[in-house]
Amino acid sequence: MISIVLMLCMALAITACGQAVVGSSVQDSHSADETVGAGRGSDDSVVEIKGTSMQPSGFLNQEAGDNVNSKVQDITQTGWTNSVPAEYLSAAGEQGSVVSIDYHSADYAGSGEEITKTAYVYLPYGYDENDTGTRYNILYLMHGWGGHAGEYFEYGSQKNLFDNLIEKGDMPPVIIVSASFYHGGSERDFGSSITAFRAFHNEFENDLMPAVEGTYHTYAVSAYDEDLKAARDHRAFGGFSLGSVTTWLELCYDYDYIRYFLPMSGSCWYYGTYGDFQIKKNVDFIEQLVSGNNLADRGYFIYHAVGTNDAVKSQSIDMADEMLTREMFTPDHYVFYQKDGGYHDFNAVQEYLYNALPLFFAKE
Repeated sequence: MISIVLMLCMALAITACGQAVVGSSVQDSHSADETVGAGRGSDDSVVEIKGTSMQPSGFLNQEAGDNVNSKVQDITQTGWTNSVPAEYLSAAGEQGSVVSIDYHSADYAGSGEEITKTAYVYLPYGYDENDTGTRYNILYLMHGWGGHAGEYFEYGSQKNLFDNLIEKGDMPPVIIVSASFYHGGSERDFGSSITAFRAFHNEFENDLMPAVEGTYHTYAVSAYDEDLKAARDHRAFGGFSLGSVTTWLELCYDYDYIRYFLPMSGSCWYYGTYGDFQIKKNVDFIEQLVSGNNLADRGYFIYHAVGTNDAVKSQSIDMADEMLTREMFTPDHYVFYQKDGGYHDFNAVQEYLYNALPLFFAKE
């Protein structure tokens, strides 16, 4: 247990201090087989995953229908993320706004008592509360260990990225929610954090999603459960670190509500926990879930990402290695991308968001 805590503390130190702190020591602490494509060859489209040559996969399931974002058909199943252009991190001409929303919830991870929580909501430029005819896709984002609601909007360059992606036409106007699996009385130690994110799907279904989408103009015509489910093609969920694990659990529990998933530096812990990842058992479960709920036809898309210098990258690499052995997870449903030289920090998160978000939400 001590080694687990030390490992996570190291990861948080990387996040807080940036890339320069870590140097070569993190790379040296991992064996060569944990790194996917640690060095690029002359053909960047071929990625090595634990010695398995993953050829570019441009052969998408054309039976998936018009709901597939056409940009997904232009990328390979495995590859490298592109750097964020500097202009995307500068202030856009058309800037969205960030507002807060309070909502009633419960302490699902503890006593069950009623509580009030706050989430922060990005409204794209031009959003008009009186214009009920214009509907918006929605993205929910989750922080990592020790984080808080609103975290994704506290870095000016991050909000600029959202503004520029929309202004430049890379993605449609999107409402973005930065929420938390903690509440005001939550313990923030690692074990309590695991308990909190494991229970978050209850809050998402019962409280957060109805509160947000009953207030703002998403494709859900009401906050009733059947209307929220009917709008799943217009809803995405992503997260970093423990937020990535939360994202995988959202797939496991809330596939009826969410079509697009962005797990950034983390694997599925439906079974197991940190240090006991049970990769094959989790992938077996996801495979059964997809098959048993007809998700291949209904549509789902996972953009899985990690950095090659991320201190906790091995769980993501092992997860990808297993996912890519299954015929079910075709390129229109699952892709795995890496940031060359990327660490466990917010610079990597920005790059994952820049690369993934244009692939979400089919054009109407």
